[in-house]
Amino acid sequence: MNDLKIKVCGMREPDNISGVLAAHPDYMGFIFYPKSKRFVGFEPLMDVLAVVPDSIKKVGVFVDETPERVLLVCTSWNFTAVQLHGNESTEFCKQMQQAGLIVLKAFPVDELFDFDALEAYRESCNFFLFDTKSQLPGGSGMKFNWQLLNNYQLDVPFFLSGGIGPDDLTVIRQLNHPQLFGIDINSGFEISPALKDIEKVGKFISKIRE
Repeated sequence: MNDLKIKVCGMREPDNISGVLAAHPDYMGFIFYPKSKRFVGFEPLMDVLAVVPDSIKKVGVFVDETPERVLLVCTSWNFTAVQLHGNESTEFCKQMQQAGLIVLKAFPVDELFDFDALEAYRESCNFFLFDTKSQLPGGSGMKFNWQLLNNYQLDVPFFLSGGIGPDDLTVIRQLNHPQLFGIDINSGFEISPALKDIEKVGKFISKIRE
């Protein structure tokens, strides 16, 4: 599992970010959804940007924003990637790619989810992100049935998200889906919204890479 990428999402506080960076995650996500408890605000926080090295891919997370707002934020924050958590169309995703951004398209999964519906997004997304279906788009802290991933047959790599915590290491090690690219961690490692337990994050990342 040492090649599995780790994305730590919902970051906001510079000191906490510095602590998490010591564990060398591959991706770091910042949420631009005003209804989220982890909303970072649209204006670029220079003290945040100053601590994140270029070696970490910075991801802007959006929910049904306008393309203009997304591109403006991504430019001002110097983001490498964009994560789209709403009902964004394939055209929206392609527009982000054409702007030079890596596109992660999130989909809420439950027992009724139709993985065949992802076919339309194959050419406009670099990655899919499978999260737990809930009332809010992401951040529910709940897992979906990971056995459902066996229904995913496309060649687009994906991130697994939704309620992942320190105790899930063994189960994650047992996942052998050929397109599993990365793990997205957030609320399961928090002391409070947007404030991560640095020790838990560090231990998890270290063990997942053993």
